[in-house]
Order: sequence, then C-alpha cells, then structure tokens
Amino acid sequence: MENTSYPVEQKWMRKFMPIWVAQLFSLLGSGLVQFALVWWITEKTGSAAYLGIGTFVAVLPEVLLAPFAGALVDRYNRRYIMMLSDGIIALFTLGLAVLFAFGLVQIWHIFVVMFLRALGGIFHWSAMQSSTSLMVPEKHLSRVAGVNQALHGSLNIIAPPLGALLMSLLKFYQVISVDVVTAFIAIMPLVFIRIPQPLRADATANVTVKVIFKDVVEGFKYLKAMKGLFYITLIAAVFYFLLSPTFTLAPLMITQHFQAGVWELSILDAAFGIGLVAGGLGLGIWGGFKNKAVTIILGSIGSGIGTLIFGLAPSNMFWLGIAGILIMGIMQSIMGGPFMAIIQSRVAPEMQGRVMGSTNSLVAAMMPLSMLAMTPVAELLGLRIWYWVGGAIITLLGGFGFFIPAIMAVDRAPVPPPQPSVAADLSEGT
Repeated sequence: MENTSYPVEQKWMRKFMPIWVAQLFSLLGSGLVQFALVWWITEKTGSAAYLGIGTFVAVLPEVLLAPFAGALVDRYNRRYIMMLSDGIIALFTLGLAVLFAFGLVQIWHIFVVMFLRALGGIFHWSAMQSSTSLMVPEKHLSRVAGVNQALHGSLNIIAPPLGALLMSLLKFYQVISVDVVTAFIAIMPLVFIRIPQPLRADATANVTVKVIFKDVVEGFKYLKAMKGLFYITLIAAVFYFLLSPTFTLAPLMITQHFQAGVWELSILDAAFGIGLVAGGLGLGIWGGFKNKAVTIILGSIGSGIGTLIFGLAPSNMFWLGIAGILIMGIMQSIMGGPFMAIIQSRVAPEMQGRVMGSTNSLVAAMMPLSMLAMTPVAELLGLRIWYWVGGAIITLLGGFGFFIPAIMAVDRAPVPPPQPSVAADLSEGT
C-alpha cells in the first residue's frame, strides 16, 4: 500500500542523495565526539554510575521531548529544522572544546553538553526521517532504511579507531572540534535543496502550548489506533530496557572483564559497526521478507542470541565477544530497517513527526528505568548478568511476536486517516 497520494519525483535521487551523503559527515563528527566523551568519562572516573548518568542525560530529551519535537516538525519547515539543529549542536560542541582548551572542564559540563546535543538530535532525526517518505518512492523505503543502517554501521567502524587515533595525536579539544566542521558540511546541501513539506489546514493558526499538547495527543492516538505498530513499539520498549545497559557497560566490560584498553574498545565498536553495515547492505539488496513483521521478529531473536554470546565469552576469549557483538549489529539492522519502513510507508506524512516522536518517547523511556536498575545490579551481581538475562529474554520475546495477530498483519491492517486538522496538500519547503 502506498503511504499517501503525495507524488514523489521520478528523479528523486538528485535531491535525496546530496542530503543523505552530507549527513555522513555530520554523523561521523558526532560519532567521534560521542566516543571521545565516553572514553574520557571511563578513563577519568572508572565508574558505572557516571557512565549511567552520561547515558541518562543523553536520552532524557528523547524521553520527555521527542513527541513535542515531532509535533513541531509536523508544523514547521523541516529543512530549516535540520539546519538549525545541526548548527546548534555544533555551537554547543565548540563551547565544550573551549572549556577543554582552557582546562576549565568539569564532569557536569560534559553532561550538560550531552543533554543539549541530544536535544538538537531529536529535532534533526525526526525532520529527516519524516521527510524521507516524501522524497523516496514507497517501494524503496525498506532498502533506504537498510542502507541507513549500513551507513550508521560504517561510522561505528570508522569513528572509534579514528577517535582513538586522533586522541593519541591531538589535544582533546581539537578532537571534539571536528564535529563543528562536519556539521557545516551537513548544512550546505540543505541551503540549496528544497524538501517537500506537507501543508496543514491549521498551519496559519497561532501555535500555543495548548495547541502543541493537542498535536502530541493526536500523535499518540494515531499510534494507538495502529495496533500492530503499537504492539511492536511496546516490544521494542522492553527490548531497549534490556539492551541499553549492555552498551553502557561495554567500556567497563573491556577494562574489567577482558582486561583491555581503548583500542580493544574501538575494535568492539568497529565490530558492531561491521555488523550494522553487513545487515544494512543485505537488507538494502534483499529488502526483507514481504511481511515486514517477520523480518523484525527474526532480527530481534538474533539480537538476543548475539547478546548472550557476548555475555558468556570468557575473559581470555575476546574474539568470541567480538563475534557476539558482530551478530548483534547484523540483527539490529535487520530489525530496525523494516520498523522504520513501516512508519514511513503506513503513516500519513502529516502525522509522521508525531508518530515517530511517540514511538521514540515510549522506547527511550525505558533507558532511565534500565539505568536505575543497572547500577545496583552491576555493583552487586557483576557486569555480565545483564548480558545473560537480557539476551535470554530478548530472544524469547522476539519469538512471542509470531503469535500476536496484529503484529503479523501490520502491513495489511487498515490505516487510520490523518487527523481532520490536516490537509492533503503538499508544497516545496522554502
């Protein structure tokens, strides 16, 4: 089923590809900064609590503000939102680089910048993803989503070792300043290329806090009406609760369990990236099963198996841990691509910002809860318990999806119409 009646240009790649390629540089810069900051916290504190706080403040904007960001994305020019988001993220990163340059940085500065970078990131992601369905033909959405997974994976391969190399050659403030340059590169195509923009009947109305809250409620109602997508989102939330601590604890697994250092951490991150690339490219070529739910479920089961392998790897078998992480990366691409394609192909473009915000908020809300549970469990029972229990539950939960009719029929179920306040018109963003 086609997502809407909105036309997509036959030569769609002329517009989409420059924007898509430019994001590679922005994501590379973000990956470098994220790797550098996580390692700085690990090296300076060696504390699971501080790593948990860092993860918590980075995900908090997504939990609390993603639905509101989606509502604003559905109302305002998405191209401008992406440009502004990239610029603000670069500005805050530059401020942190100045603090490092003058030796004034404190741990709370890093947490604040992580929060602000995440805030800009939710606006940018929502605007980019909700624009994709208006620029890419519906039949290619799963493939584009798969290639996007591969793109993120390739950055996981490049960014960690490149970050480790740069930290060995440059001062820390110079390393994180790279993100400023890459953000500028990402903004440039958006200056010249217009992005299709759905028009709303109430676009000229005064936007108040009450109106935005109403938009957010509409987004949740729309998601709930799509039972299959809603159930998949709930399963993804449990998945995220169990899996998030495994990534947060990875640096400590390297230093405490495998008795290794930054280069081994970069290898582990690269292995996950290789998995994302392999899975994403495979999905890009294959397109997944005709029933997207089957692809999502198999990806979830595989992710659980990979998590178990990593957690069970003995301290003298680092290569087995790498194998587990590699499987996790492959299966997360297989799982994530179809999930995004379902939203982009089955949700009206006028509602996509809000629906994506709702799904992100529900899933990301699991992060703070898992962080609260992670610290005492890791301190009392050891780091590996999360990998054992989480991997087993994820595997079983994924298989349970085969027995939920609404999930298996997610591609065939009736789609709720857009809210009556939106119009079936389309314009080029100006």
